[in-house]
Amino acid sequence: MIYSWGTERRINAYSDYFKRVFGARVQKISVDAGFTCPNRDGACGTGGCTFCNNEAFSPSYNIPGKSIEEQLLQGMEFHRTRYRKAVSYLAYFQSYTNTYAELEILKTMYDQALAIPGIVGIVVGTRPDCVDEEKLDFFKELSKKCYLVLEYGIESLLDRTLERVNRGHDVEKSAWAIRETAKRGIRAGGHMIVGLPGETRQDFLDAARILSEWPLTNIKFHQLQVIHGTAMAREYKEKPEDFVEFSMEEYLQLMVEIIERLNPEFVVERIAGEVTPGMGVRDGWGIRYDRLLSIFEQLLEEKDTWQGKYFEENQ
Repeated sequence: MIYSWGTERRINAYSDYFKRVFGARVQKISVDAGFTCPNRDGACGTGGCTFCNNEAFSPSYNIPGKSIEEQLLQGMEFHRTRYRKAVSYLAYFQSYTNTYAELEILKTMYDQALAIPGIVGIVVGTRPDCVDEEKLDFFKELSKKCYLVLEYGIESLLDRTLERVNRGHDVEKSAWAIRETAKRGIRAGGHMIVGLPGETRQDFLDAARILSEWPLTNIKFHQLQVIHGTAMAREYKEKPEDFVEFSMEEYLQLMVEIIERLNPEFVVERIAGEVTPGMGVRDGWGIRYDRLLSIFEQLLEEKDTWQGKYFEENQ
């Protein structure tokens, strides 16, 4: 069966999407440009999100003391060895909030990345409360010149959760940013965490239904990773009963139900996350993401289900 996104795979997979857009494999190269966040520097709070420790997922070549060019060139060399089929690259401004500066500073950073041969576009990780009309208008013009995604940390669709994790903005701000981004023809990505404290299975399923009404281009799902040294690690120690403990099998079953309710037009970048070994408070599943994704897709086949199977019922 060929699904609406044009392949036999049962999800609208990121790798297939890139092949449709670029005709070949494209690899993202992470960049740490030395940004901070408004809930770290006092603008809307201090301490940052309670779950956050960027070292848990940043590659070794992401060192803020290195220039953007150095990080990208080292990253490209690393991925040429690991993924020999990659011919083009995206500069992924990943760490912290990558629109949290004056526009002229941002322009200089993005220009540095786009000037490197082989870089065909940028992905900008940011927060919904760190874009405004002026910045979005700039991104609209930039998106006409290169591949561009604004990737927003949505994390949860419950205001009580966002307050609990010290996020510093509400759900309506996320909806506003994504609407305004899409209105300008800019690709809008979203990141969601499954398993934040106090949330239930039904909350996760409801989030898939609500998100499916938003004008997103692509989406990532990560299971909650409780990282040593974070405020959430202390909270986990004090109130473990507030945290859902997923086995791999339980998580994949939940992701099946989420995917079934998800808009089939959304490109699914990830269904789970990985962290540096030894940094998590809870035991991991001991499996690499590629293998996990393969098991998940096999589960979809066994259940004869697919992304968006029940999407129409949500409308």
